[in-house]
Amino acid sequence: MNEILELMKDLIAKGMVRISVHGYDELAADNISVRNVISGMQNADLLEDYPSFAKGPCVLVLQRDQEDRPIHVVWGIAKGTKSPAVLITAYRPDPEKWTEDYRSRK
Repeated sequence: MNEILELMKDLIAKGMVRISVHGYDELAADNISVRNVISGMQNADLLEDYPSFAKGPCVLVLQRDQEDRPIHVVWGIAKGTKSPAVLITAYRPDPEKWTEDYRSRK
């Protein structure tokens, strides 16, 4: 399994989470609850991995809400730190831009 994803899951399980201002804005825009995203991370599937991202390593994951609807979430860790896991953004994937299973870009 992916090292960054496992670190994120571990940090979140320990409650070491921060949500960026942009993350809060995007959650609100798509009517996604913070609790749903945090609890859903343990079952998240890795879609893309950005280990060398300028602001710190991050991952794009596919999660599901309570109604089993897809949510894409970008989790990261600030460069030079070991915690907390930062929810950078979350959104409902656009079916016009993603494959039917929401795992690959069209």
